[in-house]
Amino acid sequence: MGRLLASAEMARAFTIAVLAAVFSAFTIERMSSPVTQATILAVLCAIGAAILWVRREELSLLRLAPTSLLVFLAWALVSVVWTTDRSDTLFGWMALFGYGFLAITVGHIRDTLQTVRALGDTLRVLLLISLGLEILSGVLLDIPFTFLGIQGDLAIGGPVQGIFGSRNMLGFVTVIALITFVIEWRSQSLTSRIAIPSIALAAMLAILSASPTVLVLALAVGVVTVALTIVRHAPAERRNVVQWVLGVLVALALAAAFALRHPIIALMDAGSDFSIRATLWNTILDFSAVKPIQGWGWFGSWARGEYPFTYINFQLDDHHQSALNSYFDVLLQLGAAGLVLFLLLGGVALVRSWLVASVRRSVVYAWTPLMLVTLAVESMFESFTIVGAGWFMLVLCALRAGQSRSWRENIDAAQTGVIPTLRAEG
Repeated sequence: MGRLLASAEMARAFTIAVLAAVFSAFTIERMSSPVTQATILAVLCAIGAAILWVRREELSLLRLAPTSLLVFLAWALVSVVWTTDRSDTLFGWMALFGYGFLAITVGHIRDTLQTVRALGDTLRVLLLISLGLEILSGVLLDIPFTFLGIQGDLAIGGPVQGIFGSRNMLGFVTVIALITFVIEWRSQSLTSRIAIPSIALAAMLAILSASPTVLVLALAVGVVTVALTIVRHAPAERRNVVQWVLGVLVALALAAAFALRHPIIALMDAGSDFSIRATLWNTILDFSAVKPIQGWGWFGSWARGEYPFTYINFQLDDHHQSALNSYFDVLLQLGAAGLVLFLLLGGVALVRSWLVASVRRSVVYAWTPLMLVTLAVESMFESFTIVGAGWFMLVLCALRAGQSRSWRENIDAAQTGVIPTLRAEG
């Protein structure tokens, strides 16, 4: 049994199973129940713990998980002391920990290229299933599949949801898929015969989702890709100067985007959608002011019948299931302290992964910073990054970034006598 758990075949099978369960969570819950999904995750966590135990000699306790992640999880758990419902907070924290533990396990048993390939294989299948169900619902049968949230609007050009529950979630997944498919192709893990149809499939579903966030994500990822390409091809002696120049340009671009936010919103035809979000965020700020440091307690997705979520929806005469913004959600639930920890988790990971990708010539190292930028931008419009697949990807990327650049490498080096270095390749 130990040999099986430690085998490469088991690591690949486990990774595929985890990715399929994480990204199919909505469909599993709708076709069965949330208890079924929780059971699947619990079984996978148990298997993951067994795999890590068998591989314990390969692991370093100091580098098992990023410190920022551990502190954030600890703060979310401590919020059970002041939460409005301790049982719901515990269940919410268990989900947070479960998805995070699965990401940590995958991050330790698969390297970056293996992870990219496994994610690519999984998303190809899930996107094909989504397209197939949309064709069946919207073209062949012309009836909605309400139990999956599929409206059957493919024949009129969308929007479509696939098996992900909403058009915005489908749009988010397609952007993740596009990044992954392109990295697979550029790293020669896929032939053009598979890569090009995969990219076309993701792009088509991104367009059909009609999600207003897809355009923003595509623009952000495109700009970051160009910037990273410039840095990677800059001479080593000029790389720091290029980094600073790009940093100043990014700051100026963000300032310009803020100043021109109203024309940009009008151009995207997202005025009413943004107005709804702005009203929601203003209300959240009012409630956050009551408990500014610690927040109201961790719940993840807004629990039904819990204060202050129900009262916020009552005031707005709406039925929001999140703050439609990961940062506002963390501020509401874990206060300013939790928001700082959340920003540290993502920010430190982004800086680390960017520095690694800027000196390593293999294109696969670009996957982590591009994914983190996607998560950061998506967090401005949805709360996907603090639950489910989004949280899984954040933890996985944070772990991946920390494995290449971490203060704990120096401690390991002191114990082993090996000095870690990060040389520019090429």
